[in-house]
Formats: sequence, C-alpha cells, structure tokens
Amino acid sequence: MNLTYPFLLYLHIFSVILSVGPFFILLPLLKKLRVAGPGHEEAYLDTFKAAVRLAKHAGHILVVTGVLLVWITKRSWTTSWLLTTIVILICSLYFLARAFSPTIRRFKDPEEQRAELTSKLKRTIWIYLALMLSMLWFMVAKPQLWT
Repeated sequence: MNLTYPFLLYLHIFSVILSVGPFFILLPLLKKLRVAGPGHEEAYLDTFKAAVRLAKHAGHILVVTGVLLVWITKRSWTTSWLLTTIVILICSLYFLARAFSPTIRRFKDPEEQRAELTSKLKRTIWIYLALMLSMLWFMVAKPQLWT
C-alpha cells in the first residue's frame, strides 16, 4: 500500500492547524495585553511573535505539501478552487509579512497608544483568520467556480 498520499495529506492538514490555531489563542491574550504592565507586556508580545513565526514556518510545510499533493494527484493547476486558493495564499503571505511585526514593534514606543495598537492587532488577527479559513473552505469544499 502506498502511504505517500495519506502522509502528505496528514502533513498538509497538520500545517494548516499550526498556521491557524495559535491565532485563536491570541484573541484572549489581547485583553490582557491591553492592561498589561511593562514586564508582562513583553511576555504577551513574545507570544504574538512566536505565533507569527510558527505560522510562517508551518506555511512552508503547507506550500510544499500542497504542491506535492497536486503533483501526486495529477490535478490541473488551472482548477478554479486551486487557483483561488493560491491567490488567497499569496494575499495571506503578504498580509502575514506586513501586518503583525510592524504593529508589535510599535509597542516599544512609549508614545504609542496601547488601546489603539491592541485594537489594530485584533483586526489583524481576524483578517488573517478570515483569509486562512476561506482558503481552508476552498480546499475542503473544492467548488467549481468556472470550467
């Protein structure tokens, strides 16, 4: 029995969990970050940085296993749900690279308003989750958008 496909599919799904899951955990941390003192604030920001770093590295596994799964199954790269997923993936990669780190760095500036920054982080998390969950929907439902 060939275990290549199930193994790659497992890695692919596991990398999605690693890319999305930590951001749900960050949502409750935002409330604590908003009122945290200087010592605790750094710990919460380190958690955010770790989640972003985990998502980036899991994204590498996600892309590699995705390409291998398309290659193994001999799917066409022009399939509508696959192309749509790739477009969303590119948007989410760009968003992940540009959205979190600059905001987290702004916390070091004592002149910045903490409430404004935590609100921005909350918005950023929800946008990233919307991108990732829409991509997940396309991968699971595989809708035929065009022929």
